[in-house]
Amino acid sequence: MPERDDLLALVTDQRTNFLFTVEGLDDTGARARTTVSELTLGGLLKHLGLVQRGWLAVVDGTAPAAIGWEDLDPDGNRMTGAETVSGLLEAFRAAAADFDRTVREEADLDREVTLPVYPWSPPEPVVWTVRHVLWHIFREIAHHSGHADIIREALDGASTTAKMKAAAEGQ
Repeated sequence: MPERDDLLALVTDQRTNFLFTVEGLDDTGARARTTVSELTLGGLLKHLGLVQRGWLAVVDGTAPAAIGWEDLDPDGNRMTGAETVSGLLEAFRAAAADFDRTVREEADLDREVTLPVYPWSPPEPVVWTVRHVLWHIFREIAHHSGHADIIREALDGASTTAKMKAAAEGQ
């Protein structure tokens, strides 16, 4: 299997596990805080959809050169009252499909892309390869999947690992 397929398979696997964690949630559960953190399952779902969209813009060259605090959506990590789980799932899946399509069409994973300058990044532009961006997406989803797992278990005891097992067994 070519490297690109391996990398996309790893990202897809992480997305699948994250989606197991939010499976069956209603809007109330998605907004519920179950720890001292502000994180909710709906907020994480929204964030990961936006993250994939943002990195897609870096890869396709449409991201701005700089993003300031004032440019960031204050609700980017929070499920608002107007949002629904189904709408956030649709946005997440669309962002994933667009990101994957762009990576599949990319001629060279070693192509360099310039990241926007963020308030938390060095003042000079940072350059990554498309491959690095793909690994970063993997890390971002895996990182937040752990948060989601804890939130879901505290919410209703649902186990992502049990859902993974059931899926592997074709149940």
